[in-house]
Amino acid sequence: MKVLRFEDVIKSGFAKNKRVFIRADLNVPQDNNGNITEDTRIKASLPAIQMALQAGAAVMVTSHLGRPTEGVFQAADSLAPVAKRLSELLGQEVQLKSDWLSGVQVDSGQVVLLENCRLNPGEKKNAPELAKQLASLCDVYVNDAFGTAHRAEGTTYGIAQYAPIACAGPLLSAEIDAITKALASPQRPLVAIVAGSKVSTKLTILKSLASKVDQLIVGGGIANTFLLASGHKIGKSLAEPDLLEEAKSVIEIMRARGAAVPIPTDVVTATQFSKDATATVKQLTEINEDDLILDIGPVTANALAERLKMAGTIVWNGPVGVFEFDAFENGTRTIAQAIAQSSAFSIAGGGDTLAAIAKYDIENQVGYISTGGGAFLEILEGKTLPAVEILMQRAAQDAV
Repeated sequence: MKVLRFEDVIKSGFAKNKRVFIRADLNVPQDNNGNITEDTRIKASLPAIQMALQAGAAVMVTSHLGRPTEGVFQAADSLAPVAKRLSELLGQEVQLKSDWLSGVQVDSGQVVLLENCRLNPGEKKNAPELAKQLASLCDVYVNDAFGTAHRAEGTTYGIAQYAPIACAGPLLSAEIDAITKALASPQRPLVAIVAGSKVSTKLTILKSLASKVDQLIVGGGIANTFLLASGHKIGKSLAEPDLLEEAKSVIEIMRARGAAVPIPTDVVTATQFSKDATATVKQLTEINEDDLILDIGPVTANALAERLKMAGTIVWNGPVGVFEFDAFENGTRTIAQAIAQSSAFSIAGGGDTLAAIAKYDIENQVGYISTGGGAFLEILEGKTLPAVEILMQRAAQDAV
């Protein structure tokens, strides 16, 4: 994925005294009083902003927050708490600008935060007139919001069509590099872990990965559907019987390549879905009609851990069991620890995956943790993200 990078724009000297427009992802959680409860995304936006400030640029930053109605301002949709936190982290005042489409006054070495971009009519539909208006505000457009890169909106796609220079910020560039390393030019064996409640939500991901990976580990409700497809009983476990043929096709794609979808040999069951439920380790042949499979068993977990320790590249999306309940966390914990101990390059993404990484305190032992939820999943599906695609087009166009 060849794109122009912000660091190269800065090295060329072009950013000095220029207007730089940064699309960041500052969509942070808040409590009922509007206090930010977790600021990881704000901290992740700092390198791009600091690069621009150090280059002597006049810096404008914007982001979406929540799901506002276009053209209708409500206090809960305001980036005011973000402006306050950015000021603290940068050590300089960051003013919040409303009604900014008509123009923004900002001096070199200063940074302003532009109010929630999804309040602007035409943002979500990427209206051409809005895109041109956005582009007129800047000399350099920087997309540093991987979390929204799967959406073709005014501030993620349209502005990049018309801005004098359009480039990728350090966070987006890092995502591109990590994904390329994991999927386009991986060290083998390449092992993917895809888990979740439904095959239907990740079927295209499974099929895409089946043509690339050496091992495809499935977990959660997805694994139950694969167990059914392999002729095993699963009791009353969550599964999608109408997708058995799809699961079989994934298994066959892997088998034809000499690869495999490892099927659990033992599982952890309960008769009710509850954190207080009694956990019982069973062989697949011992599953009763009233059993719920809520985790992989210890033998299976250890066998998969050994495969992960020998991998060259690991892609992880989803816990393999109900890790939120202590009685059913062993599988996910064992997988997480194996990834941490492996010498493989690992990339992980998805909300539940990040929660597992935090729970088992392995943040510093995962090669790359993706900041994008939906964007990460679409990359795994083999899609080119719209926001990355337009930057690739601009890079090719501007190089001619």
